[in-house]
Amino acid sequence: MRHSMRHLFLLLFLLTTVVGLGQTVEPIRIDSLPAQGILLNKGWKWHAGDNSDWAKPEFDDSLWESVDPTQGVYYLPQLQKESVGWLRIHLQVDSTLLNKPLAFQLKQTAASELFLNGKLLQRYGMVSSQPENVNAFNPANGPSGLLFDQTNQVLSVRFSIQKGIPYHAFNDPFHFFRFRIAEVRATDRFNDSRILLRYMNFIYGGLFFLLGFIHLGFFITFPKQKANVYFSLFGFSASIANILYVYIIQSNSMTFKAYAGIIDYIFLLSFFSLFLLLAIYSLFPEPKRFIFWFLVVYLLFGFIIHLLTFEFGLILGFIIPYFLAFIEVFRIAFKAYRKGKKGAGLLVFGSASYVVLHFVFFLILFGILPNIPIGHNFFLTDVFYHASIICISVSFSIYLAREFAFTSKDLEQKLGEVQQLSQEKQQLLATQNETLEKQVEERTFQLNHSLENLKATQTQLIQKEKMASLGELTAGIAHEIQNPLNFVNNFSEVSVELHDELGEELDRGDTAEAKVIAVDIKQNLQKITQHGQRASSIVKGMLEHSRTSTGDKQPTDLNALADEYLRLAYHGLRAKDKDFNAELKTDFDPNLGMVEVVPQELGRVLLNLFNNAFYAVSENKKQQPDSYQPTVSVSTKRENGQVEIQVRDNGTGMPEAVKAKIFQPFFTAKPTGQGTGLGLSLSYDIVTKGHGGSLDVQSTEGAGSEFVIRLPA
Repeated sequence: MRHSMRHLFLLLFLLTTVVGLGQTVEPIRIDSLPAQGILLNKGWKWHAGDNSDWAKPEFDDSLWESVDPTQGVYYLPQLQKESVGWLRIHLQVDSTLLNKPLAFQLKQTAASELFLNGKLLQRYGMVSSQPENVNAFNPANGPSGLLFDQTNQVLSVRFSIQKGIPYHAFNDPFHFFRFRIAEVRATDRFNDSRILLRYMNFIYGGLFFLLGFIHLGFFITFPKQKANVYFSLFGFSASIANILYVYIIQSNSMTFKAYAGIIDYIFLLSFFSLFLLLAIYSLFPEPKRFIFWFLVVYLLFGFIIHLLTFEFGLILGFIIPYFLAFIEVFRIAFKAYRKGKKGAGLLVFGSASYVVLHFVFFLILFGILPNIPIGHNFFLTDVFYHASIICISVSFSIYLAREFAFTSKDLEQKLGEVQQLSQEKQQLLATQNETLEKQVEERTFQLNHSLENLKATQTQLIQKEKMASLGELTAGIAHEIQNPLNFVNNFSEVSVELHDELGEELDRGDTAEAKVIAVDIKQNLQKITQHGQRASSIVKGMLEHSRTSTGDKQPTDLNALADEYLRLAYHGLRAKDKDFNAELKTDFDPNLGMVEVVPQELGRVLLNLFNNAFYAVSENKKQQPDSYQPTVSVSTKRENGQVEIQVRDNGTGMPEAVKAKIFQPFFTAKPTGQGTGLGLSLSYDIVTKGHGGSLDVQSTEGAGSEFVIRLPA
């Protein structure tokens, strides 16, 4: 019994297999071509994988799975899972269509290779088993030639899905592979409609841009009417959306269609509707209640709903927020009309026309209206869609233009009133002028007397100014000559002491030591002579400076000049205060080279900066514990076509209030009698006016200061 059952199941299996292998695929008959062509949405088989034999007409695809590829890619998840797949359809063509020039139109969201009876017919995009190499291409119903040379035909399609594209309504997700066969003249009509549609959208974009530009001008002329700027932005958004839409329908790139469609959605729905809402609320002010803020949020984030909710995204993210926004516009306009607002009926008509025409647009879009030839429904939807927008746009534009005209008329009337008042005021002014003339005569006598007093005072001020200038020059000379005089006094005192030591050594009979002391005395006398000449040159230089002359420039070793004046300033202070010590740091650029400067003038600047630095560290030493080490450093470098000299100290530093005034003449932070306030002022003039450079300061109170001289190299 068990053995008999086994044979029975084996027999049934063999019969089933034989029947399955014997099945034949029923071809799709094409006996004639209607005006709109034939859409191949039945009879398709598909299989995952990749095999070149699947393009051959004799291949048996009877066991392949049936599929309708004209659906959206969202509804065909089995096709998305595979890297490469194949579609096949068998056609039986009537003899009247053989060797007759035909055409096919294709819309797809994939990359494909089309084979007719095993021969490559067309290739669209890049088909690859590697997902990163796939490049989807949409012919967008662009017609291609087709010729049937035999009755039985097999159309094979090798395809790949491009990953990572946000498929949505703007890139036709309802057409994974939509293949239509038609006569050439039918595709020509479709092509003509597309070209006309392209030009019309450019015209629409230009019209909306013109409206935006005109109302922007209205707003600039009369800023109080903010509805003009909102309507201007409405027009610019519609213009951008229309022009971008032209490039979307022209593009064959699925990536461009997807992302450009999102941008187009944002401009078209979000900004477009939002600005119109703001315009109507600005025209007829009323409290912004929940419905307004709900629509604002819905319009700004509706495109996310449109992308995430594929099946109902077109309704939830497009139709509902769009219609709600314009119904709100109609409601406010109708409410204003009932209150008797002038011109509100025009907006009621425009918004009502929009709702009616847009309703027809949706009927055509979803194929509810019958008997519309293929190629015309796309054109008609565009016509009704833009007709609805133009109606509401023109009604708003006319209303705002009338408001602008009424405002201009009001202004003109008020201007006439102002002119009339002006004439009355002129008569009043004439009477007042006579009174004023008498008062002027009386005041003129008083002013002449005051003028004589002012002239006398002016003469005295000029004399005082001359004396002040002379005092400034004298103080400057005294300030600058003090340093060489200190050296003369110090070396003189040392020489006197050395002379006494010389006498003592001679009394002892130590002639060798006496000779050494005599040499020191001679060197001191040379220093006295040198600094005396330097004092004389300072006086001469100050006089030249008072005559706005900076002397002649000559190649100078700034490293040597800075080092010399650093040592002189240090030893000058040491001569006054033998207990003072400071660490001297130098960082000279060996590649600095010779620089064209007036060495005498620049030396005065450096000496002044060094003296100030030593004074600052000396004062800080008095306030700091024994661990404090007074330090003064100088560095040079050449960069960016400039020579830079930096003088730093770790002294008392300066507060911001003092730092802002240190280059002003006669300003000093030193105690009375210790500074004239001219040193930094003269130094600033020498660097900036005499050498075309800059003198800057950075200082922190309690941390020290840094002066930076920058000279052209």
